[in-house]
Order: sequence, then C-alpha cells, then structure tokens
Amino acid sequence: MSQKLNIAAIQADLKWENPEANRLYFDDKINALESDIDLIVLPEMFSTGFSMKPQHIADEGKMLSWMQSKAATTNSAIAGSLMVAENALFFNRFYFVEPNGTFHTYNKRHRFTLAGEHHVYERGDKQVIVNFKGWNILPQVCYDLRFPVFSRNTSNYDVVLYVANWPKKRIFAWDTLLKARAIENMCYCIGLNRVGFDGNNYEYNGYSGIYDSLGATLAFAQDEEKTIFATLSKLHLSKTRNHLNFLADQDAFELK
Repeated sequence: MSQKLNIAAIQADLKWENPEANRLYFDDKINALESDIDLIVLPEMFSTGFSMKPQHIADEGKMLSWMQSKAATTNSAIAGSLMVAENALFFNRFYFVEPNGTFHTYNKRHRFTLAGEHHVYERGDKQVIVNFKGWNILPQVCYDLRFPVFSRNTSNYDVVLYVANWPKKRIFAWDTLLKARAIENMCYCIGLNRVGFDGNNYEYNGYSGIYDSLGATLAFAQDEEKTIFATLSKLHLSKTRNHLNFLADQDAFELK
C-alpha cells in the first residue's frame, strides 16, 4: 500500500482519427515525464478524438499493447479511453493498465446522445473499482460526470477519475461538476479534458483539474497543451473523512 499517489494528467490537442500520430505524440509526452509518477492519465478516446466512425480505426489490441509497453517501461499505471472493436460491436472503453501488464476495463455507461454515441457504441452495464497500490479508483468517462448517482461513493473509493472530450461551450458545467463530485463523495477527483478543435470543428479548451475531498484545487490547466501534476495523500484523505464523516449520513441505494 502506498500512502501517496503521484499523478500526471496530459491535456492534449488530439489528432483527428489518427491513432498513429496520437501514439507518437503521447510517446513523446510520456517519455518526458519524471520517473516518480504512479499514474499517467490520457484523455477520452485519446488515439482518435471523439469520433462516431470507429469502423476502420477502432482499436483491436494494438493501442492496449502500447499502453502495456509504456506502463512497463515507466513503471507507472496508464489510464485513458479508446474506441474498441469487439465481436462486431464498438465500445468507448476506459483502460487502466498497471506496470506489470494487468489491465482493468470500464465501458462508458452514459453515452452522449447529442452526438449519436448511443447509436454507435454499446452501453456499459456496471461500475468498476480499480485497486492500485492500495488506492480504490473509480474510472468514469466524460458524460458520466452529469449523473451523480452512478458515481455515488457507496463503495468507499478514494479517487474518481474522469477522462473527457468536453467542449468549450459547456465548460462551466465541467468545471463545476468536477468539484461537486469531489465534495459530495469525499474523495479526490481527477478530470482530464482535451484542447483544440476536432474534425467536426468543435472546440475544446481543457480546464483539466485535480481536486481534494473538499473541492480545493491541487492542479489546473486552462486552454493549452499541458501536463498537470499532483500528489494525493491517503493520510490527508483519512483525516478529512474522520473529521467530517459526511459519507456515514448518505442515503442507501443499489445501482441497477
């Protein structure tokens, strides 16, 4: 068990529907990191951007193999989502890859209907908790942020991790809801967005942030390509929860 978790979250200008260019981009960004990072976070659909055309560019294992290779060489876990093809179906799948090659998956539950995501990608059917170095981490993807019941902390997780392609026109909601998720769940919250324009000419302006269990900002990036860093403390989290034991008063329910 590690009492501290060092985070690096890479806010990037993704190359539209170009897995090879994005792989090379993140190769450079990851290779430039210091060696004491425990978890490297990449955006939603980090190899392509938020595309509704997975037929010829969805990952069938190549990008996962790359994540495993980078995790091994950096001795860091690597997390982010990809468009994935499996059994003639497509998924917006979050991968959490550990340095030893073990990986965990979460399929995005809340598909963004305004973009037609529900017509292209299958719906995830369960919440996933990843235990890494003694930290319980809840992976979530973009639109999941708008649905607090699905991320309600009834399983005693320590960190909620959102990866996204969240457009500039609705960035106020992104910025506000990330803090809300940290506060209501008494957990660390990591929200990684992208910047730049996609192939549909939608603009993204980042506002990636890392927040503690009271919603205080530990790291933040505005509208630029930037890697943000933060160190999460299990001791600080425990002290806060013991002093302000709000989770003990929450309503009981089950997700279906």
